[in-house]
Amino acid sequence: MPDLQGFGPALLEGTWMTIRLSLAAVSVGLLFGLLGASAKVSNNVFARGLGGFYTSVVRGIPETVWVLMIYFGTVSAFNALGAYFGYPRFSLSPFVAGTLALALCFGAYATEVFRGALLAIPTGQKEAGLALGLSNWRIFYRITLPQLWRVALPGLGNLYLILLKDTALVSLITLDEIMRKAQAAANSTKEPFTFYLLAAGIYLFLTVFIMGALHWFENRANRGYVRTEL
Repeated sequence: MPDLQGFGPALLEGTWMTIRLSLAAVSVGLLFGLLGASAKVSNNVFARGLGGFYTSVVRGIPETVWVLMIYFGTVSAFNALGAYFGYPRFSLSPFVAGTLALALCFGAYATEVFRGALLAIPTGQKEAGLALGLSNWRIFYRITLPQLWRVALPGLGNLYLILLKDTALVSLITLDEIMRKAQAAANSTKEPFTFYLLAAGIYLFLTVFIMGALHWFENRANRGYVRTEL
């Protein structure tokens, strides 16, 4: 066992922060992805253009830049707003800013996954729902959404694994996740290899655990679905 010199609890705290950050970001990012995909398959030209603009711009800029821009941009904006109302220290926390930045990037890629899943669902099912007198919202909730998750789940799972590792970027804005804790331990003990290797092991453990959970969710989502053998 490596000698952690008392930094074990700090690394556990960083691991918990990474898990919380990834779950918060994926929750918001799924909403962004659903809205973006709905816009891109819409019959409205403006909505399609807005969805295309979102995915093109966000995917064309590195995640690191988004993290820094959102954090420092919101700090400046909220400081100015707080000063106007008499609260000069009013600003977003690194956790909230990191969540928004990662969710924005996750949502841009999830938009394309959701769009492909929406296009894979036969349009006749929506027409059948309309013929039965169902509203558009009820058709989406009862017919489209259950099938959407089944088709999109593998792609979304891969994106979540990428998001989990992208949480390391938030250490740039002083959020105490795994990499920032490992860096602090390495600087203090002068043993960078030990702590960065341990951080890599933690990420690997989380990845293997999530892959097992995703496999379970995929099997559950495919219950009752019979594949056609070619």
